[in-house]
Amino acid sequence: MSLPNPAHTAFVFPGQGSQKVGMGQALAAEYPEAADTFAEADERLGFALSQLAWNGPEDDLNDTINTQPALLVHSVAALRVFRAAHPDFEPAFVAGHSLGELSALVAAGALDYPDALQLVRTRGELMKQAGEQHPGGMAAILGMETRAIELACVDASINGEMVQIANDNCPGQIVISGHAEAVERAIEAAKEFGAKRALPLAVSIAAHSPLMESIEKDFAEAVKSAPIADPGIPIIGNVDAAPLHEVGDIRKDLEAQLTKRVRWTESVQYMAEQGVTHFIEFGSGSVLTGLLKRIDRDLVGISLGEPEDFEKLVSSD
Repeated sequence: MSLPNPAHTAFVFPGQGSQKVGMGQALAAEYPEAADTFAEADERLGFALSQLAWNGPEDDLNDTINTQPALLVHSVAALRVFRAAHPDFEPAFVAGHSLGELSALVAAGALDYPDALQLVRTRGELMKQAGEQHPGGMAAILGMETRAIELACVDASINGEMVQIANDNCPGQIVISGHAEAVERAIEAAKEFGAKRALPLAVSIAAHSPLMESIEKDFAEAVKSAPIADPGIPIIGNVDAAPLHEVGDIRKDLEAQLTKRVRWTESVQYMAEQGVTHFIEFGSGSVLTGLLKRIDRDLVGISLGEPEDFEKLVSSD
């Protein structure tokens, strides 16, 4: 596949759920830029994250405290490989799904990689802490309108227990989050309202819900102390699906993201309205690329995370 026009391209970065054992290993073996990125993470974090990402065990990699930095490292590694080959390619926008927004900050020049590593590690630690203090659940609702899911969540939020939309991934694919009992009630309500599928996810952390409120203050302090700068490339934030032009906007979005919905459908639609036709996904898997056609069938996705992905791109360039 040939390179698209940068003026009509966005760089996007995946969030939790895209991780897998072996992520980034082949890329690091093939490209020194990727190997250096993983080595820098090991040194910065003080443990062999690379070995965990490459060899598991899977349960440890799936622990949010490790998942979050591992995904950022693979994304940045892939980004560096791309930029080494195409140093003058500057996209119109960058965006990241949930924790992927931190990878987007690195791509936009708003946060240096070592500082992003530290912040994403802290984010994972705090979210794990919140999950232990206030256990909850999440569920995927498929084949149902967003407004109907919102109503199901309202009906299910009783007795001091709440559930809300956590991720608006694409039309027909919504993730809800909240107290486990409320999530179960929302699943049943969604089925009654005609959802094609409604199934609980294998997590104990209620991300993007008020169950994260207990860590808001600590995470706000971490965000405040991070040396974030104005972005060199427009970043589309998760919370409002709109550009984050200044440092203050970025900090507010990162903080609010803990308890607010990830508006991914609207984020992609906004970029498409601004003329973006191609989305390059950097890192593990191709989840975001897979969502594109459900949002707008005319959009084109390119996933770059493995050596063969880059070989295909370069060979036809």
